Amino acid sequence: MSVVKINVLNVPAEQREVLEQRFAARAGSVENSDGFEWFELLRPVEGTDTYLVYTRWRSEEDFKAWMEGPMKAAHQGGGDGAPKQKPAASGSALWSFEVVQQAAPKAKGA
Repeated sequence: MSVVKINVLNVPAEQREVLEQRFAARAGSVENSDGFEWFELLRPVEGTDTYLVYTRWRSEEDFKAWMEGPMKAAHQGGGDGAPKQKPAASGSALWSFEVVQQAAPKAKGA
């Protein structure tokens, strides 16, 4: 089954908009990666400055290939001559999970 990677980002309140804009600007950069299945950026609602970046992959190998290829290139400041941007997050951690059960909504009227 799939693997889930959750990047846990500590984002100060004054950097939230910056972080969300950067994720919006990167649209498409992960979606075309081999083995990619899903992405969600989760904004905290109350009591925390922690954002969660949820991705699901066909396999650990697909995730590692993305990390060593497209993701690494994107985080090294792009080759377009633009200066590297200061991180919006003040800290991060990566959580890893294997999907052992899943469910989807049942079709209505079936």
